[in-house]
Amino acid sequence: MEHYRARNTDPITSWQAADKAKDLAKAHAALIFKTLVEQGPLGKDGIAFFAVMDGHQVARRLPEMERDGLVGLTGKTVKSMAKRAEREWYAIS
Repeated sequence: MEHYRARNTDPITSWQAADKAKDLAKAHAALIFKTLVEQGPLGKDGIAFFAVMDGHQVARRLPEMERDGLVGLTGKTVKSMAKRAEREWYAIS
């Protein structure tokens, strides 16, 4: 599914940057999905650790992947790296 990364009111430069980000977002989503398949359910920080990604990169992709039916929430929480509760995600196969 296509996810728009720029708003209608954004300048053309934002749309150009968003177009370049599409491939990177797809690569990140594939890496997140692979990590969840291999490691099992994890929180955002756990995914970032095993995928060797930044937590913010993971956090941006998870809602998109959920809308696309690739991942879901387990309904459980796990401890983040900062010892705070974060939602646990799993790969939908």
